[in-house]
Amino acid sequence: MELQKMNGHSNEDRFDPIDALAEQEEFLPHKPGVKKETHFTDFEGKTSFGMSIFNLSNAIMGSGILGLAYAMSNTGILLFIILLVCIALLSAYSIHLLLKSAGVVGIRAYEQLGNRAFGRPGKMLAAVIITVHNIGAMSSYLFIVKSELPLVIQAFFGKQENTGEWFLNGNYLIIIVSVLIIFPLALMKHLGYLGYTSGFSLSCMVFFLISVIYKKFNIPCPLEDYHHHHNSTAADPDSVDSTADGFCDSKLFTMNPQTAYTIPILAFAFVCHPEVLPIYTELRNATKKRMQNVANISILAMFVMYLLTALFGYLTFYGAVESELLHTYIRVDPLDVLILCVRLAVLVAVTLTVPVVLFPIRKALLQILFADKPFHWVRHIGIAFGLLFVVNLLVILVPSIRDIFGIIGATSAPSLIFILPAIFYIRIVPEDQEPLCSRSKIQAACFAALGFVFMVMSLSFIIIDWVTGESRSVGGH
Repeated sequence: MELQKMNGHSNEDRFDPIDALAEQEEFLPHKPGVKKETHFTDFEGKTSFGMSIFNLSNAIMGSGILGLAYAMSNTGILLFIILLVCIALLSAYSIHLLLKSAGVVGIRAYEQLGNRAFGRPGKMLAAVIITVHNIGAMSSYLFIVKSELPLVIQAFFGKQENTGEWFLNGNYLIIIVSVLIIFPLALMKHLGYLGYTSGFSLSCMVFFLISVIYKKFNIPCPLEDYHHHHNSTAADPDSVDSTADGFCDSKLFTMNPQTAYTIPILAFAFVCHPEVLPIYTELRNATKKRMQNVANISILAMFVMYLLTALFGYLTFYGAVESELLHTYIRVDPLDVLILCVRLAVLVAVTLTVPVVLFPIRKALLQILFADKPFHWVRHIGIAFGLLFVVNLLVILVPSIRDIFGIIGATSAPSLIFILPAIFYIRIVPEDQEPLCSRSKIQAACFAALGFVFMVMSLSFIIIDWVTGESRSVGGH
């Protein structure tokens, strides 16, 4: 059903005369003597098609990839593939709605779309949701660096436990990483320049994927715990009895109490919506079709990456896979050199995603606080510094930050993917082009409703988790 709907939609979209006309007008020189209105679109994009894909893919690629194998162990292979395909199509459709709204008004900023749809409250709402969501994403990335980097350094030195030196202290390490790597990258004037680091970040994740595939063929299935070999007293009481019958069979369909938790994890696997419009603004020869191609290719590439990671991670450990894939490998052998390099690569990838995520926040803050001011380096640098400072403080001082942003992510992600693009589209596309009862507007309304369902689902799961004291809904952006 969903598939058919999507295909139907893309056929309608091949050639839309009104759009084509509007786009031509945008590019044709205006009649002399008529003062041309200044648009956001007057900004001449300089970023190539390929670099835009790197940036958008990097924005999509979240830390959620580490939880996908666990998700697959709770849904079964077939159900997982069906869910992932649906979510990928929905995300592409959502970007289509955003681009279409932006095309109608010639505006390429999320906040300005909000402004056009609902006036100042709409602008504030969009800016606040983007800010909160991306600060959540930044803090979750830095949280990974804080918890993983000391372990990696410790393992490189061949130590069994943390001996308390300063370079094994996560708090110092994230400050160093922020100052030396993230801050300089966040100072770039345009997102386009980050295409190179995004490309490098993606190649780190490809290395991660290749290693997961390679490991599948040299880890025996009944998982022999590292501890069991070394001393039987330290055997992990929680480790699953992996010698049980049928434990090493892959399941095509499976349902258990955890299955429902995987839906929000998957639903937010392709969140890149705050970055779509800034990337669109900087795209060379930007047209709606070209940007939609950037989005589709990025989503397709990440879809393949997610699927392969989940599949091979699952087929390595089957039911013993943990909600954080890399930790499952550490159980096999904590000092495995390949896995150490993989963990380092994932950390590099995560670190290089932070500047890409910071750009939309800065854009949103500039839109709210300094809407009419021209670009100024002091503001540009000041906001980047302030944001990094705040996020570092949060990650260092608030250990439970992940829970807080779990709740925030559960509200902001569906708003960004489903609800806002749909209601902006319904409000912005004029009724003489598409009446309220037209198929595409009804589709958009259903889309917003679906986002609301996802939001209620993920929030209720988080609350159930808190009440029962278990932590199952791991993952997210």
